[in-house]
Amino acid sequence: MIQLMGLGAHSKLSPNKSSSNLMTRTMSGPATSETSLPVDRPMRLSEIHVAAEHALKQTISDPDFMTSLSSPEEFESRYMELTKGAADNYHRSWWKRHGVVLDGEIAAIFFKHGNYDLAAKSYEKVCALYSAEGWEELLADVLPDLAECQKILKDEAGYLASCVKLLSLESSLFSSKERQAFQSEVVRLAHSEMRHPVPLDVSSLITFAGNPAPPLELCDGDPGTLSVAVWSGFPDDITLESLSLRLSAFSSADEGLKAIRSTDARVLVPGRNIITFDIPPQKPGSYVLGALTGQIGKLSFRSHGFSQDGPVDTDEFMSFEKPTRPVLKVRKPRALVDITPAVSSALLMNELQWIGLIVKPIDYSLKGGILHIDAGAELKIEESQMIEIESYRSDGEHSSPIDASKVLSRPTDTGRVEKVPIENGKIKLPDWASDVTTLVWFPVRAIDDTVPKGTSPASPQKHSIVDGMRMIALKLEFGAFHNQIFERTIAVHFTNPFHVSTRVVDKCNDGTLLLQVILHSEVKATLHVKDVSLDLQAGFEHLGKGDGRPTSSLFPLVIAPSSKAGILFVIRLSGTKDLDELEQADSMLHIKYGISGDRATGAHSPVPVKPDDSEELLFKISLKLKRPVLDPCLAVGFLPFSTDCLRVGQLVNMKWRVERLKDLEEASLSDDEILYQVDANPQNWMVAGRKSGHISFSEAQGSRIEIAVTCVPLVSGYVHPPQLGLPDVGDANISCNPAGPHLVCVLPPTLSTSYCIPA
Repeated sequence: MIQLMGLGAHSKLSPNKSSSNLMTRTMSGPATSETSLPVDRPMRLSEIHVAAEHALKQTISDPDFMTSLSSPEEFESRYMELTKGAADNYHRSWWKRHGVVLDGEIAAIFFKHGNYDLAAKSYEKVCALYSAEGWEELLADVLPDLAECQKILKDEAGYLASCVKLLSLESSLFSSKERQAFQSEVVRLAHSEMRHPVPLDVSSLITFAGNPAPPLELCDGDPGTLSVAVWSGFPDDITLESLSLRLSAFSSADEGLKAIRSTDARVLVPGRNIITFDIPPQKPGSYVLGALTGQIGKLSFRSHGFSQDGPVDTDEFMSFEKPTRPVLKVRKPRALVDITPAVSSALLMNELQWIGLIVKPIDYSLKGGILHIDAGAELKIEESQMIEIESYRSDGEHSSPIDASKVLSRPTDTGRVEKVPIENGKIKLPDWASDVTTLVWFPVRAIDDTVPKGTSPASPQKHSIVDGMRMIALKLEFGAFHNQIFERTIAVHFTNPFHVSTRVVDKCNDGTLLLQVILHSEVKATLHVKDVSLDLQAGFEHLGKGDGRPTSSLFPLVIAPSSKAGILFVIRLSGTKDLDELEQADSMLHIKYGISGDRATGAHSPVPVKPDDSEELLFKISLKLKRPVLDPCLAVGFLPFSTDCLRVGQLVNMKWRVERLKDLEEASLSDDEILYQVDANPQNWMVAGRKSGHISFSEAQGSRIEIAVTCVPLVSGYVHPPQLGLPDVGDANISCNPAGPHLVCVLPPTLSTSYCIPA
């Protein structure tokens, strides 16, 4: 019966525990048997057995209970019945914890008899209670039995979770060999072929946290490297085939960033590990740690265990609360660099000139940056020359943005200058220029194959600044991985060194003409005119030596920036009578000059391609010389109106008189008809007659004709009158004497009295 009494005590222990710890109970009081034994000797075992059986029979009156004590099997059956009843009563009351404890007693009996399925279910209830209450010592007694049941039942997911939980308990509850055995089981299953692989939650075993330093700050579009502290609760080193980190947005409900994968295999040592992750460019915002995922063999795991924010020496103190301190901040898009032209004034056309670019980083490093220069149409970069990069400093250096109109100051004595090559339009910025404002000089040549033309009072020409514009596309790649790109297209103005105009200042009695050629400086540099020659067109010839040189020899002639100078030529009309030749041919002016300028200001001396290149430059320009107005073939005059006042809506006759000033042979006009055309603004005038036509004209000198057109004024005020043109006759052969009026006064229409009512 002593063995039956001890069964209940044995059932409260783990089935893996030995029963050798049971203490044998001895009699310490007066004997309860009717037959008293001598006190001077101990009782024999058989006597104790008989005495105990007799005492039980005298104490227990229930025959069923006595039957339960007849054998161990009957006792276990009655013990299970009573324990289940007590557990059910506890579960139905407010004492559920006591019921769970009794479930552990039931699980121990199930485990003893090999009923592992029911034992596992009961053990799970017990482990859940102990784990929730933080009773790790009690959990350490029961959890190994649950793991054993799951292993026997081939519940791989449950077995792995139990092994992880065992490893996450205090290390003092198990020996080092036992913890290593738990880890070996995890690694073995992770590398085996699992029938139903499921992600494993290792939040209690592998925890992580950001560094206590300030969060990593990145600019928009920048990648970066984030360091994360990972704590491993494994007793030995463990190899991770992959490790990924997910970040969550700090102030929004977005899912956050995609998993940032660490492609290399990682080996976690017990305790603290510093793991770095390469972060691709992300959207602006603040991010906190989200989840840590990875793979051990073929088993994927996930951890939500965050370490408690605090000093570095508190590595062992962990918390599962979501961290609130951001580990990554991505700034909103902003300007990281600015590139502007160094000079706004014009450079020389068709000459090799330096172009300066001011490269200014804005609180961002340009280390390793590559500048792409793409020259537009009619612009060529001379890659045989070295690029010059110098430190830049001006009075407006600290202002933002850079004022390119400011005059650049030359580099100081402490300024740095470096020459670098340019290959395929690419320039690599030196490291010293990564965080300072620099000035990049590169040589270009603007190409213009057309011959420039001069102007005269008789044939003025409008020059557009757009004609000298050339476009340069800039692209700067910078950043740690050249991920930042700055693009800008700049316009550079090129111009000829001179603008040339002509005028006849005097005509002598012998037909000699004094032709003045005016040279206008178009650049902000000093021009040194060394020699000038003029090749005259057909119909004109030089007097004197006939070498085409001017009358004065005041060379070299110095022309200051934006100034002008005049040169006189003595010419006369030649004997040609071919008007077509006079209209088509142009004179050519040749100017040999030099230039003294600063590239930081504008136009300057061309960059020498070869050491023996001459500094003397040649500029050619065509001049259209027309016959003087004092020697025309025809004269056109505007006749007065037939009425003193013009009114809106009234017909008016416009008359012009055309007179032949030369005979047929001298005038070289063989037609006896002349084509006329009247041009009028349709908003101001309505032409009632023919606008154009042919009219007979005698070939004799002094012949006169009148051309009349009827018009109607449409608006009142001072307006331009219609104009008469002779399309087949050149402007040089027409003299307007007297000249037509520039403006005429048109009165409003007269008031009508048809609708007036007498007062």
